[in-house]
Amino acid sequence: MAKGHRSQIKRERNAQKDTRPSAKLSYARVSVQKACFVLDAVRGKDLDTALAVLRYNPRYASGLIKKLIESAAANAENNNGMNREKLYIAECYANKGPTMRRIQPRAQGRAYRIEKRTSHITVVLDERK
Repeated sequence: MAKGHRSQIKRERNAQKDTRPSAKLSYARVSVQKACFVLDAVRGKDLDTALAVLRYNPRYASGLIKKLIESAAANAENNNGMNREKLYIAECYANKGPTMRRIQPRAQGRAYRIEKRTSHITVVLDERK
C-alpha cells in the first residue's frame, strides 16, 4: 500500500517534475523501428550537429525529428532562458502509437490486412555544464 493520502502522493510526485525543455510529436505516421534508426543517429549530440545530421539523412522520419528538435530548442530559449549553443539532446525515444488497420483485396475473395503504424516521438534537451 502507498503511504499517505492520495493528494499528498500527487503533491510529492509533482514536486519531482522534470524541468528540462522537451517536445513531443504524437501520432506520427512512421513506425517506431524506422523512427529509432534516426533517433539513434542524433542521441547525445549537440544541437547544431544533430540538425546537420538530420538535414542530410534521407529517411522520412528525419524531417519530422528535425522539426521536433527545433521546437524543443525554441522551448528551451523562450520558456527556460537557456543558451542555444550549450544545448544537447539528453533523451530521445519513440513509443508505439495506435495501429490503423486497412484491408487489401486479394484474389478469390480473400482480404489481406495492412497495418499502418504510428508512434509518439519525444525529444528532451539539456544544457552542457
